[in-house]
Amino acid sequence: VQLQASGGGLVQAGGSLRLSCAASGRTFSNYGMGWFRQAPGKEREFVAALNWNGGSTSYADSVKGRFIITRDNAKNTVYLQTNNLVPEDTAVYYCAATGRVLYATTRQGLYGYWGQGTLVTVSS
Repeated sequence: VQLQASGGGLVQAGGSLRLSCAASGRTFSNYGMGWFRQAPGKEREFVAALNWNGGSTSYADSVKGRFIITRDNAKNTVYLQTNNLVPEDTAVYYCAATGRVLYATTRQGLYGYWGQGTLVTVSS
């Protein structure tokens, strides 16, 4: 499956962005989906994940209550609504797909497909 992330940009602290990830090539509903991010000088970290039908989600503690992950299987797209952004959210955000499990997994090693990343910059 091929993934194309978009929606990043520059936003002030307290603002919001909606990231999108369009999938193509395979049956989208066969994949669990996730968002990860990598800040400058840091390792890539888990942000959010959801299962094949969007009925189960998982979030990193740092974004819980501020970010919302959803999917539209009819549009082959997964979204990450980011609210109340803080400078620490500045990173390249990557969407990923796993065909190995259908539940919402936080484990990077289970994701075999990755998008190219979209940059989110939050100014103070």
